[in-house]
Amino acid sequence: MGRVCVAISGGVDSAVAVHLLLKQGHAVETVHMRTWQSEDGAGECPWREDLESARSVAEFLGVPFRVVSMMSHYRNCVVDPLIGGYAGGITPNPDMLCNRHIKFGRLLENVLESGCDFLATGHYCRLKRRCGGECSLHSGLDGTKDQSYFLAAVRREVLPSLLFPIGNLTKVQVRAIARTVGLPNAGRRDSQDICFLGGKISIRDFLGRHLAASPGDIVTRDGRLLGQHRGLFRYTIGQRRGIGVPSNRDFENYVVIDRDVHHNRLVVAFESDAGNDLWTSEANLHSVNFLCAPLSGCRKLSAKTRYRDASVPVTVTFGHSGTAHVAFVRPERALAAGQTLAFYRGSRLLGGGIYESMPREPQWREPQ
Repeated sequence: MGRVCVAISGGVDSAVAVHLLLKQGHAVETVHMRTWQSEDGAGECPWREDLESARSVAEFLGVPFRVVSMMSHYRNCVVDPLIGGYAGGITPNPDMLCNRHIKFGRLLENVLESGCDFLATGHYCRLKRRCGGECSLHSGLDGTKDQSYFLAAVRREVLPSLLFPIGNLTKVQVRAIARTVGLPNAGRRDSQDICFLGGKISIRDFLGRHLAASPGDIVTRDGRLLGQHRGLFRYTIGQRRGIGVPSNRDFENYVVIDRDVHHNRLVVAFESDAGNDLWTSEANLHSVNFLCAPLSGCRKLSAKTRYRDASVPVTVTFGHSGTAHVAFVRPERALAAGQTLAFYRGSRLLGGGIYESMPREPQWREPQ
């Protein structure tokens, strides 16, 4: 047993985490992070609703509640790198940045400094502890809700200070517990979007407030001009719809295969013609992070190329200075620089790294 602080978001998962820890006999308190608020009155961030929901849960369960502002850190460590990444043609993952630098970084430091022994969250993942003190992080029991992928960049040394009380439960079980206990947010909807946007504004519209929308050419690989784009940050590799150029083929649209930031051009092709410009059998990683003893050499592992994707077999050759080369058994579609690959051995999350520019560059001529 110990003194546990639960990062309570206002959602049902962290609320049930508080309840379970109390049942286990822990001394529990809660903390709610303020990370963002509407900048211009547009109301995209639901921070007020989150705050009141979190406060109501703490009052209902009779545990201490406090609010800590992480707004400046969140801006510096999450929002600014997100905006800068898109401006540079890459696709950073804000949840990865938040978990490493904010939730399991600054917030954890705050919690430990306050005298708590552990920080607990409502993540669907499992932490296993061995007698010697070693901790290993594993995927959540509910495969449809597993959030271990988002912890691939967390520092290994913080694992002993963490608890994930709902990792052995399914979402259905969590909802049932919340209803049985009578938690005030038992029926609150899950957030499916970037947390600080709250589902009220798209990432493209948010970026449009911060980045100059510089129109440019939409071209094919051979340099044929098709139209004009509305700013490269509005498009993603593999995008099929909303590109804004008509197709001259029945039942087949163009797909984005490259965002050429240097020339401010969007490169497209028909999916059936895209080949290695869209599908890749290998990728290079940088900023490789280990949640286990650092690996070296060539290893056969499984990996998630994105959060929602199923695990796939890979061969990873670990290099020096946080680099790695990944070979996929089957080609993967639309991998984009800046995204994260998480690698596993069975259910254990071993770590992850960030995709560099894919080793397959579109070959096309200058327009005539």
